[in-house]
Amino acid sequence: MNGELGTGPAAHRRYAVWAPHAQAVELVFTDHEPGAVHDAEDPWSIAGSVGMESAEGGWWVPDGSAEGPFGTDHGYGYRVDGEGPFPDPRSRCQPDTVHGPSRLVDGAAHPWQDGGWAGRPLRGAVIYELHLGTFTDEGTLDAAARKLDHLVSCGVTHVELLPVNSFGGARNWGYDGVGWYAVDASYGGPAAYQRFVDACHGAGLAVIQDVVYNHLGPSGNYLPQFGPYLTEHSTGWGSGLNLDGPDSDEVRRYILDNARMWFEDYHVDGLRLDAVHALRDTRAVHLLEELAAETDTLSERLGRPLLLVAESDLNDPRLITARPGPGAEGTGGYGLTGQWSDDFHHAVHVALTGETDGYYADFAPLSALAKVLNHGFFHDGSWSSFRHRRHGRPLGEQIPAEALVVCAQNHDQVGNRAAGDRLTASLDEGQLAIGAALLLTGPFTPMLFMGEEWAASTPWQFFTAHREPELAQAVTEGRRREFARMAWSHDAVPDPQAPETFAASTLRWDEAQTGRHARLLELYRTLGRLRAERRELTDPDRSTTRAVVDEERGWVRMDRGVERGDAGAAVGPGAVVLLAALGEKPMPVPDELGGYRLLAGHSAEGPRTAVADDARVPPHGFLLLGREGQS
Repeated sequence: MNGELGTGPAAHRRYAVWAPHAQAVELVFTDHEPGAVHDAEDPWSIAGSVGMESAEGGWWVPDGSAEGPFGTDHGYGYRVDGEGPFPDPRSRCQPDTVHGPSRLVDGAAHPWQDGGWAGRPLRGAVIYELHLGTFTDEGTLDAAARKLDHLVSCGVTHVELLPVNSFGGARNWGYDGVGWYAVDASYGGPAAYQRFVDACHGAGLAVIQDVVYNHLGPSGNYLPQFGPYLTEHSTGWGSGLNLDGPDSDEVRRYILDNARMWFEDYHVDGLRLDAVHALRDTRAVHLLEELAAETDTLSERLGRPLLLVAESDLNDPRLITARPGPGAEGTGGYGLTGQWSDDFHHAVHVALTGETDGYYADFAPLSALAKVLNHGFFHDGSWSSFRHRRHGRPLGEQIPAEALVVCAQNHDQVGNRAAGDRLTASLDEGQLAIGAALLLTGPFTPMLFMGEEWAASTPWQFFTAHREPELAQAVTEGRRREFARMAWSHDAVPDPQAPETFAASTLRWDEAQTGRHARLLELYRTLGRLRAERRELTDPDRSTTRAVVDEERGWVRMDRGVERGDAGAAVGPGAVVLLAALGEKPMPVPDELGGYRLLAGHSAEGPRTAVADDARVPPHGFLLLGREGQS
């Protein structure tokens, strides 16, 4: 299981490497134990070398007459035109970080137990986003696997892992990684990843892997030494990929093969595609369309659904519109399964916190929340004061509700705050409960951020461990400059390089059993169970949702399972109705809901087990009511 993909037969040879403009390539070997030179200044100690010969398509393969230690016991890398050595761009294992030798991996060694696994579609999903390094004290895949019963108890169906690719240093968010094909050794490496996926499937959980195809970080980025992988275009986070210039066929293949690796070799069920709006591709067939087409073909061959969910800032429904082809002529979409929708997060965040700075400004009226619940996007061609222009396009009626993946918190929206503070730090129990109810009973696919289900008190801050002093200093100073413009003091912004910043971000599982943590955890479990039981809560037809608000009083009503008449008008109340009082005034329960039973309820004082005698929703509380005889 090493880089044996790519185009042309040469790419399938062991140790093959793409270096289209090189004059000479040499394969070198090391003989130290994996991980033995993890912290060494120079992890390369060459024990031997083998000449390579040029093959078709810019690929190089070991000289047919060469003799060398062609086995898994040795580390390896390449010298290109006398420079290096550098690790394999398609390395599956980097036990000595992205700066050290690569290792071959026997991907067939794992005895898979998921032969009966049929996958899980996005419809009906509850996604749980987690960072392996801070999810448990151990920070490993094996430790995370021991928490799967907890996730199942909350109604979670899909586990989404933040990037696991190899990086330099001891800790990282994962979004500036460069070892795209290698699972970082600190998490347990490739074998532990296979064990984790197997355990998830055994527990009935699908796995979504977060991948970053829009840029590469600065530490350990050796791709330019091999070929024209990158362009001069900067995404703001790092160099962009050459998707449409000369030699871009093989660069695109580098991405497409990486996706195929996750699906085939690691049995993952989906990929979350980071910031696809930063992919610069002018070709007639966009990379995302090509990726979706290949994924659909692979899905058919493997006999299980394979999901592609894009993070996008564009509010462009073309991402999740069907591709042109038989039965879809003229649709012109990319055919992805789903996309993140920040508009839901922004509307809920403003409604709960009252923050209206920056991109939150347009979501200040409570009516913004109603628009998002009813129509999916808030910015659907409307004016964006943050961007100083119109933004977005309306969703077509054919887009199913589950295609929008939404959240009340996620790694970005928490971690990119100066102090990495969660909603827990500023909201009372009732407000947190309302956020949970809007998320888990709303029309879209909900995603939880690790610890959200028990109102974790730990922040989730931006942390790094760059080994290069100048890079470490630049990250720390840049972070502080960024928030100084927003009037945050120097001392209020945690140092990303400090080990205590990472330690403070690690979940404290013991607190989930006490106080409001335990009460909110039980609420999430109740809402997760209801979402699985009540088909109205996962109906793909967006027209069966109706949301209205009372701006002055801070009241929200959301009907699910609404029936529509011939003219499209709602006929009576929905089968499930959420009533939420975000303001300081109690909200009366409408008489038309008098025969409904209480499904769930919570306020600042804790769980509500009955509708009050005066039939009112208390301030900072909600009631979820269901029609009798419905399921």
